[in-house]
Amino acid sequence: MPIKVIDQLPAVAALSAENVFIMTESRAQSQDIRPMKIAILNLMPNKITTEIQLLRLLANSPLQVDIDLLRIDDHISKNTPPNHLNCFYRYFSDVQQQKYDGLIITGAPLGLVDYEDVTYWAQFGDILRWADNNVTSTLFLCWAAHAALYQYYGLQREVRGEKLSGVYWQQVSQPLSPLVRGFDDEFLVPHSRYAQVPKQKYQQHNELHILAEADVTGAYLLQNSSGSRVFVTGHPEYDVSTLDEEYQRDIASGAEPKLPENYYRNDNPLQGPQKRWQSHAFLLFSNWLNYYVYQATPFELSEIGRSA
Repeated sequence: MPIKVIDQLPAVAALSAENVFIMTESRAQSQDIRPMKIAILNLMPNKITTEIQLLRLLANSPLQVDIDLLRIDDHISKNTPPNHLNCFYRYFSDVQQQKYDGLIITGAPLGLVDYEDVTYWAQFGDILRWADNNVTSTLFLCWAAHAALYQYYGLQREVRGEKLSGVYWQQVSQPLSPLVRGFDDEFLVPHSRYAQVPKQKYQQHNELHILAEADVTGAYLLQNSSGSRVFVTGHPEYDVSTLDEEYQRDIASGAEPKLPENYYRNDNPLQGPQKRWQSHAFLLFSNWLNYYVYQATPFELSEIGRSA
């Protein structure tokens, strides 16, 4: 959270130039506080695991956050007990008349499926159009990031020669963006996907800004100019064991997967993985929740989208 200081304090300008968030007294007096209302559209097969991963990150904030778990209307989940879904999830059609401060859309194991062949592609598009007018900021993760970039900007992903799997160094390319406040110049993030969008395609759209990237992974963190759309092409939310579970699953299926890079101690699965991205994950979600949701959303939920 920001520190509050007198408006005319000389340090305000210096710290602001360093990308430190300072709140002047005049701004603080105009702020009202209420719980942030966040929806999570969970597209992952093992929904319970993903819930834990995301809620862990959202809980690392002094803000009170009220969560609604959402699911696609006409999609039957094969990996999560129906009782769990019926008890804790709401269909999108049940909430589409509501407004939210933030929305998170997870990845999905659809990296080799054409977008138009995704069974819920039509409703996915409906949700994105709804979010533009009813959500202050939407955070798209992995598959959802690429799918949203295609829906919004027509950016088609390109399938890689082999699956990208491992933990990769990323470099901050827009250090003055509020979303990367406090980031190290380089940081580690898990990736697990079959495709990516070439950088030159992003550069054709002036309102898209690459905030962090690497040669091997391509763009990792992007946003539009207003911050209402944030795209994360990796998996900062992953547990320490997730890439290992995916690797062992692929082996069991008869595939010959490449060893996840920069993940196991000494590149030896018998020595186990090491988690070196947790601090980044907490900071990314905290920055998004603070700067792109809390600081940007109106006090009255009904006002969201009025200026869109």
